[in-house]
Amino acid sequence: MRVGMTLNYSGGFAETAAEVEDLERAGLDIAFVPEAYSFDAVSQLGFLAARTSRLELASGILQIYTRTPTLTAMTAAGLDYVSDGRFTLGLGASGPQVIEGFHGVKYDAPLGRTREIIDICRQVWRREKVQHQGKKYRIPLPAEEGTGLGKPLKLINHPVRERIPIVLAALGPKNVELTAELAEGWQPIFFYPEKARDAWGEALAAGKAKRDPSLGELEVYAGPALAIGDDVDHMHDWMRPHLALYIGGMGAKGKNFYNTLATTYGFGKEAEVVQDLYLAGKKEEAAAAIPEELVRSVNLIGPESYVRERVAAFAEAGVTTLNVAPMAADAAGRVALIEKLRGICD
Repeated sequence: MRVGMTLNYSGGFAETAAEVEDLERAGLDIAFVPEAYSFDAVSQLGFLAARTSRLELASGILQIYTRTPTLTAMTAAGLDYVSDGRFTLGLGASGPQVIEGFHGVKYDAPLGRTREIIDICRQVWRREKVQHQGKKYRIPLPAEEGTGLGKPLKLINHPVRERIPIVLAALGPKNVELTAELAEGWQPIFFYPEKARDAWGEALAAGKAKRDPSLGELEVYAGPALAIGDDVDHMHDWMRPHLALYIGGMGAKGKNFYNTLATTYGFGKEAEVVQDLYLAGKKEEAAAAIPEELVRSVNLIGPESYVRERVAAFAEAGVTTLNVAPMAADAAGRVALIEKLRGICD
């Protein structure tokens, strides 16, 4: 079991890099740098590549709408180069609030776009002359849509690797099926080991049935919060507002994938209550209505013996990397938690 962590995207580059160096020494295997609407992820990833030597670095995630597919491939190849082959390309659709509200780009066809982007990226990394005539992307641009002067080109540089690992953040059945078919890795949210098969089993099986064997086994990156100790049970309550935000507030009635996921896990009535309260502006009540079982099962919070049992449950469910959120007040506390989890996973 590998140990990963998503970094704080609102922190300063220098402070984050100093902490990451300590995390690398503590046994962290991979660090994900998010890109929301703060500084871009690429700048920080390049900075971290120069400050680390072993740690794998990943975008978590680059949004599929904000760069052309070719630029996404060029960026990944550049980051893989400056990190000596330690970069993983994390991609995701984000949501219309960010894509349309911050970038001013229409949010449409996430599945189709993702499939096309993956094809284009892999052409670029293989140094083929890029040619793709899809529904969303046309390379070169046809003469009737442009000047007629475009011609197929290939990447000038030789990438470190012709296949940079791609991890997709996916939740809905079609997205998960696409991920299992095309990507090296899958990043789900609120992963409940004992009930993951109920939520995603069919989609994963359908995708794997079409999977190219050269991709290898699908890597699974679960993202639990982490706190280890005999006096940390109160931290379950710290996770309730986060769960309530997604289950209650991320979408409208009937159009909330996280609410649907909670229902699939067997918490349909509770998820409906949480959503009604949240949409009515009663956020504290919504958080209090999150089932205790759900909070405990999707996180790693408790005594070391309990965390060890849950790590085994995640592994049994197919998780290959625990991409944790250490619940500590400072960098030293986060490093200590990663070191302790590393010992458990070994």
